[in-house]
Amino acid sequence: MSLVSASFDLPVTGDYAGDWALVDVETSGLIARRDRVLAVAVITIGPDGEQTGEFSTLLDPGCDPGPVEVHGLTVERLRGAPTFDQVAGRIGAMLQDRVLVAHNAQFDYDFLAYEFARARMWLPVSQRLCTLALNRQVDPPTDDMKLGTLAAHYGVPQQRAHDALDDTRVLAGILRASLREAARLDLPLPLVSCPPRAESQFTPKPPKTPCAYRNPGRMAPGGPLLQGMKIAITGETAHARAELVGRAVAAGLNMMTSVSRHTSVLVTNEPASQSAKARRAAAEGVPVIDEHTFLRLLADVRNGTVHQATVATSLTAPSTAEGQATVPESAAASVPEVSVLTPSAPGTTVPAPRQPGEVDSILGGPLMSRRVLVLGGAHADAAAARSRVVELGGSAAVNLSTSVTDVVVLADGDKDRRMSRITALGLPVHDADWLMFPISTNLDTAAMRPKEPHVLPRGGVIDLPMPAGKPAPEWYITATWAPQGDCEIDVVAFILDEDEQVLFDEDFIFYGAPENPAGTVRLLTGGPAEQTIALHLASLPPATRKVVVAAAIDGPATFGTVGAIQIGAAPGTSGSPLTRATLDAATTERTLLLAEIYRRGPMWRLRAIGQGYDHALDSLARGYGVDIAN
Repeated sequence: MSLVSASFDLPVTGDYAGDWALVDVETSGLIARRDRVLAVAVITIGPDGEQTGEFSTLLDPGCDPGPVEVHGLTVERLRGAPTFDQVAGRIGAMLQDRVLVAHNAQFDYDFLAYEFARARMWLPVSQRLCTLALNRQVDPPTDDMKLGTLAAHYGVPQQRAHDALDDTRVLAGILRASLREAARLDLPLPLVSCPPRAESQFTPKPPKTPCAYRNPGRMAPGGPLLQGMKIAITGETAHARAELVGRAVAAGLNMMTSVSRHTSVLVTNEPASQSAKARRAAAEGVPVIDEHTFLRLLADVRNGTVHQATVATSLTAPSTAEGQATVPESAAASVPEVSVLTPSAPGTTVPAPRQPGEVDSILGGPLMSRRVLVLGGAHADAAAARSRVVELGGSAAVNLSTSVTDVVVLADGDKDRRMSRITALGLPVHDADWLMFPISTNLDTAAMRPKEPHVLPRGGVIDLPMPAGKPAPEWYITATWAPQGDCEIDVVAFILDEDEQVLFDEDFIFYGAPENPAGTVRLLTGGPAEQTIALHLASLPPATRKVVVAAAIDGPATFGTVGAIQIGAAPGTSGSPLTRATLDAATTERTLLLAEIYRRGPMWRLRAIGQGYDHALDSLARGYGVDIAN
């Protein structure tokens, strides 16, 4: 029997049909490398839309079940249930040769990957599809993207929230409805490749304690070591490396695994070594000492300067008319204001960041609540058109979705493959002159959200509210772009101190290290044209003053050929975006600063940047104290 409602009109051919394995897990917490799966459900569906299998079970995790008030799985209910390794084979058979589908699929995938690793087995998944990412592309007019909200929007009955089997059945209905919408819009499915991953990548790692002291710079010739100095070691040592590191950390030094221009001293017994660290130290003029000298200096490490402690308290920030939160003048700390220059047009500045108490100039306009897709035109013309949309109070789209209200066609835009679908959908199509004096048709109220995201221009700033009396939300900064056929885009993040430097190498988040040791900053992949940086701001150490989110192109392409990149900020995985910005000023650049999230007194703020560089990611990383070549 098919679970599909006939009204869903499920496409059963082409890219919208497949062998799906729909999965939901209930867990003891939110961190996959630490927490365990308490319940799992799998439903398999064939290309014809028929259900081919179903399995669900409670699991004995061998640990505290965590938030019972959320999932209702007490120790008593889980007693006597099988352990994961006892059912891993059956689950693996259902996943084999199918696309794993889940709502926030990386969450379920990561938890299953860790559980399979503990069972000494491979997770047999080569592709996954996230219905959350799919619906971010479809962009239905809902308050948020939670499973229950989408179920209500698509008319899928939900009986027991946070029950693995019922959630999976609900997911089946949402998947089918979402596939129908994706086919109607001719959207490519955001499939994510999942190559086999080594078990060591799923071995829990203890959090690394950030150094409590600021980096005082390089060691003076013949001088002492100061707390906070960044120390690197290379080559063979007489004492165990772990012992040297442990003693140095206990003394207040910051031990690094690479060398940069911010390294205070390199320790090596082989000064003529040709190791990568030694070569970099020589190129940067970093002082070099041997192990014996290092041990002698460890006996008398001088006091350093403690990082300034800035506590982000929970506030209910008052909202201004345009939805921004204000910060009391007395709470505003000194943060350098930066004028962002357009790399392709030296001397041109973007709007200055908002000062406390100021109101953005965009209060409305003839395109307010409208979302405009620009097709065709030279890069400069398309960028100017999108900027004009924002000036008129609208939002510039980068892809076709249900929220697009208007389409502007520039030179050769009528040749875009999406035009046939746009015509079939009956969307209003305009030429470039329309942006000079736009005449807007009435919006379909059924397709409007109760609250549209705030539109930020380049350089615009918005506060990220911290609700009082509630747990601080994890903020999700999502970057999306038009699907690319000849290059890959990687989103990265740098966790910086007051000196605009990483405290240690693990504060550089990228595809090879998608999570910092504390799990407070994570990289999530929703598809080939979407990546997210998740930030638990309330848990960042006081030394963290800023998180920079950037993007880099792997290959010869540039951001000028990629076109516009949209960033959005939302509280929680499935939250409605608080703000959006469209960044498309790049031309020949291969790396692009997207946004920075920084402390301002007791609050955190987000600034849309859009500044690019012609050099590759390794040069950008070195500027923040990371040498990714080592």
